[in-house]
Amino acid sequence: MGNQKRAKNRSNFIMQGSILAAASILSRLIGMLYRLPVTNIITDHGNDYYSAAYEIYNIILLISSYSLPLAVSKLVSAKAALGQYRNAQRIFRGALYMALVVGLLGSVVTYWGAGFFTGKLLNTPESELSLKILALAVFFLAVMGVLRGFFQGMGSMMPTAVSQIIEQVFNAVVSIAAASMLFQYGLSLDQKAGITDGRSGPIYGAAGSTLGTSMGALAGLVFLIAVMLMYRRVFRRQMRRDRTGSMEGYGTIFKLLVLTIVPVILSTAVYNISGILDQGLFKYLMLDIQKVEKSTVEVYWGIYVGKYKLLTNVPIAVASALSASTIPALTRARMEGNRREMRRKTDGAIRMVMFVCIPSAIGLTALAEPILRLLSWNTDPIAPKLFIAGSTAVIFYGLSTLTNGILQGIDRMHIPVCNALISLVLHLALLVVLVQVCKLHIYGVVISYLFFAVMMCILNGLAIRRHLRYHQEVVRTFLIPLVSATIMGLSCWLLYTPLEELIGFRVAAVICIVLAVLIYGFFLLLLRGITEQELRSLPKGYLLARGLKKLHLL
Repeated sequence: MGNQKRAKNRSNFIMQGSILAAASILSRLIGMLYRLPVTNIITDHGNDYYSAAYEIYNIILLISSYSLPLAVSKLVSAKAALGQYRNAQRIFRGALYMALVVGLLGSVVTYWGAGFFTGKLLNTPESELSLKILALAVFFLAVMGVLRGFFQGMGSMMPTAVSQIIEQVFNAVVSIAAASMLFQYGLSLDQKAGITDGRSGPIYGAAGSTLGTSMGALAGLVFLIAVMLMYRRVFRRQMRRDRTGSMEGYGTIFKLLVLTIVPVILSTAVYNISGILDQGLFKYLMLDIQKVEKSTVEVYWGIYVGKYKLLTNVPIAVASALSASTIPALTRARMEGNRREMRRKTDGAIRMVMFVCIPSAIGLTALAEPILRLLSWNTDPIAPKLFIAGSTAVIFYGLSTLTNGILQGIDRMHIPVCNALISLVLHLALLVVLVQVCKLHIYGVVISYLFFAVMMCILNGLAIRRHLRYHQEVVRTFLIPLVSATIMGLSCWLLYTPLEELIGFRVAAVICIVLAVLIYGFFLLLLRGITEQELRSLPKGYLLARGLKKLHLL
């Protein structure tokens, strides 16, 4: 009976993680797809202004509310595992009070500090309006983070998953419409003023794009509030079964939240602040030291953040989703003292991330130019070269994101902070050498970005091995996906050119992408890289397993 329960828990963990991963991938795909027309509307210059505002917004969001879902899910899952539903409710309420105060403060700082942050820190004063509009999203996401964390802590990823999709759909619709209207408005202002460089178009267009972020956050929040109102009856029933004698005081709850949040903030802050430091340092070296033309630097950075990072972040969403679902699952196993289960969850999560990130990295390397042309992003020859130089960052960022979550789940919160600080210092030193000494310009940024993730993987991996006594399985987790993905990448790379000559680049690119998925899946199954049980644990995986059995591939 105990074995059946453990098997059911393992299956539920993978299922919940898969639901959140699928929603994160879908929301990232929506995010990528709506950025296609937005990028074409606001140009690479507008992407530069948008990214500057977004980097500052991410840091303020991180400090004010980003870590709340992780903290709430961790604390709520610990109480739910003990059947203390009344204390779980008090944690939720305490976190909600904190979110209202901190979220409002974050919004005020974002709005009134927009000029200083964008002009003084990032040397991009054109981003001030965009950052002011993002101030609304800070408050909405603070409250939404608590609601998401509560549901995740109770073992349900569905509300978070659906709210992510709703958020991105509203974001996409408003961003495209507002970017288009405000871009034209900016151009009309320049025409009235007799200005010929068209600078106001990208400025207002970028601001229109950020309006979508705030409206999407509001839509997601409204949905979660509606779900919470419907869930109250179920939760009250659970609380009636609670026989907990002592209740947590709000002072204790706030202390627990702070002690949980601060290490997460510090470790994640290093990830996010690296983007601000990279941008500020790169622009300083290029504009002030090397005296490169401002327009050229804006195009470089616009391509880097608006094309390279946008596409590589899609598969990394899997790692973020599994990290979010891994933390409460590992917390429950730790509370039960089940180290074997903790190692199993770690092993399963790492394998699933590699199943996606390895072929994504090789696919982006092999088909960089066709994908960019398919997306109508073929305006600059630099873009495909960035993917060839740095697509492997997908693998290492995916793994480092997940290992951060694993360490947080086993209550080793300080380790990712120390590892991230070490990696950041080395990363910045390498950035200066590559950009200033080696004159690699934007390629130096990509290489140092990859180096940061590699260092995090090494340091986090050593820590997990030490604290969990975990020995990484290599063949099924890394070698088989790598061999399968390499065959996939070589096949599609060789096929693309003759197909392009026969049927044109658009159809050829689509065929190669579809073939890439099929070839990778075929060799993954042929080499026994994935089991039937792992397939069945995925949403609707039993249908896939049944079909593959009929084809004698499983």
